Amino acid sequence: MTTIDSGIASIPSNYSRLIARELGLQTQDVSDLLAMTGLSVDQFLREDTLLTPQQQLQILQNSLRMANDAAFGFRIGRRLTSPTHGAMGFLVNSSPDLHTALRAFQEFLPTRMSLARLQLETRGDWLEVTCSFDRVHEEELHRVLSEIAVTIFFESAEFIVGRPLEEAVSCFVHQRPAYGDRYADHIPGPVEFGAGAFRLRMPLAVCRIPNASANDENYRMALQQCEAMLTQLHPDQKTCTYQVKRMLLSHPPGTLSEDEAAAMLFVCKRTLARRLKREGSSFRQLRNEILSQQAIGYLRDGTLSIEAMAELLNYHDSANFRRAFKKWFDVTPDEYRRHNLS
Repeated sequence: MTTIDSGIASIPSNYSRLIARELGLQTQDVSDLLAMTGLSVDQFLREDTLLTPQQQLQILQNSLRMANDAAFGFRIGRRLTSPTHGAMGFLVNSSPDLHTALRAFQEFLPTRMSLARLQLETRGDWLEVTCSFDRVHEEELHRVLSEIAVTIFFESAEFIVGRPLEEAVSCFVHQRPAYGDRYADHIPGPVEFGAGAFRLRMPLAVCRIPNASANDENYRMALQQCEAMLTQLHPDQKTCTYQVKRMLLSHPPGTLSEDEAAAMLFVCKRTLARRLKREGSSFRQLRNEILSQQAIGYLRDGTLSIEAMAELLNYHDSANFRRAFKKWFDVTPDEYRRHNLS
């Protein structure tokens, strides 16, 4: 996942205004929330104001002091519903399933909350989502951010799956707090404390349940908006190759066509091919590069069958996947696994 320089103001201020609302602040009280941020009240109240990660963390720290509520993170998390996340929230809600929605969160968090990063990893029949926070060293801040993040996750998951995600296991780095009984009010599944990393574990089968509210047209429109915002955060990475790679990584494996990629860049297929050729690449080459690396990742997992890999990479059957793999690496998936992972 892409990271953003800590000095760049990229975090929308609407999150912090929601914190002020949860605290019940009046305009004259907002200055206390902004202590040590360098922001004026007028700047803070403007819709177009962006915050640096350090300013966001300072506001969060100030809010904890003002709230005098150790479980304030859950209260903030309830405020941060999908619409508060802009195009990213729209993209998540219109995703075809939970797995695709989580990949959208992973890819486009820099457009909304650049201090957080997600890592998705498949382990057997389970998906692990690990969340980390840059520059967060205080235990209290880490705990509160974890509580905010887990509340956002379960709200989104329930919308997509259509019910509370009771199968998901929530693992927190911090020890069980004094208000530990309140976790059950916000987290439907098992909770573990004192873990090595903040992560969520859930069955892959649940992640593939079709989203009854999925909308392909809305998904594509939101995806274009998110990709445009991500590109703006990286003015030095506007090559056509970079943009196509981001599109391929943002879609379910093997589903994005060259025609669709061209349309999302507002050019015809021939123009896209010409631009990629000028950069020494092609759509097929980029697609195969990403699919092949994803295939290697699944093989290294060691527990997935070849049939399951083929399905995950959107091949019609395992024979087609085996042929593609042999073309990429000159060996079959079974031979690769036997010679490289034994």
